[in-house]
Amino acid sequence: MEKSIADFIKKHHVLTLATTYEGLPWVANCFYAYMEESNSFVFTSDRKTKHIKDLEEGNTVAASIVLETSVVGKIQGIQLRGKLSEPSDERLKSARLAYLKRFPFAALMETTLWVLEPEYIKMTDNRLGFGKKLVWEKN
Repeated sequence: MEKSIADFIKKHHVLTLATTYEGLPWVANCFYAYMEESNSFVFTSDRKTKHIKDLEEGNTVAASIVLETSVVGKIQGIQLRGKLSEPSDERLKSARLAYLKRFPFAALMETTLWVLEPEYIKMTDNRLGFGKKLVWEKN
């Protein structure tokens, strides 16, 4: 993956997660930690939330991370598609550590960890030229 994509992801902390259920779309904003070594995002969410309940229909989701700016030449953002699931037993510890390192206050919460593993990422970065796109796809 392009270094600039990973750098952008690491600079931000909120992703907008998109799910569907029975053909109806839904979005939720989630605080995330990025685990660069596995190219995955970890966030917490209660099992009772709409976006987690939507996983009953399937775990393919979409998400975006954006830089808010009114300056066209500085527009940057990521759109991605991937699989969302609870971390496996062997990944649970590293996911928890990554999340708590980024958001120490989460140690006080009772919630469930979720891992989003991207399959496709498209980054728009107007700093490289108007409408410049960088794409990463899982092999």
